[in-house]
Amino acid sequence: MNIEIACVGKVKEKFFRDAIDEYSKRLSRYCKLKIIEVSDEKTPDNASEALETQIKEKEGERLLKNIKDDSFVIALAIEGKQLTSEELASKIDSLGISGKSRITFVIGGSLGLSPAVLKRADYKLSFSPMTFPHQLMRVILLEQIYRSYRIISNEPYHK
Repeated sequence: MNIEIACVGKVKEKFFRDAIDEYSKRLSRYCKLKIIEVSDEKTPDNASEALETQIKEKEGERLLKNIKDDSFVIALAIEGKQLTSEELASKIDSLGISGKSRITFVIGGSLGLSPAVLKRADYKLSFSPMTFPHQLMRVILLEQIYRSYRIISNEPYHK
């Protein structure tokens, strides 16, 4: 399975990069992982709603250019469906069984995802009704994908 994570912005903090590297290494046993970073737009303080919409659209265009047509797209969105770790594992497993060879998870920037990206998504996934920094979300997502593969492989994992 090819797993892609398309995300807005770079991870600046070393501790996040270290965690991303660790989970990427662990995942290499189970899938081919690719992290696609697109540049983020600077959002001024007190930006108008129109400017925020424009920023999300620009970031969304960059994300969409990097999503392959044959990819099953899972957008991380607060309004998405919340799953247990076992349910996410089952989702990943069933996509592979049904012939999907590429899953692209999409993480938006600080303002979230554009309507165009949400429309392209085949599935919307929520980790929580809370908002997380996108750099931290990348680590959480990688950990959950790793946990999913451990579950799929009937290997022990922390409950």
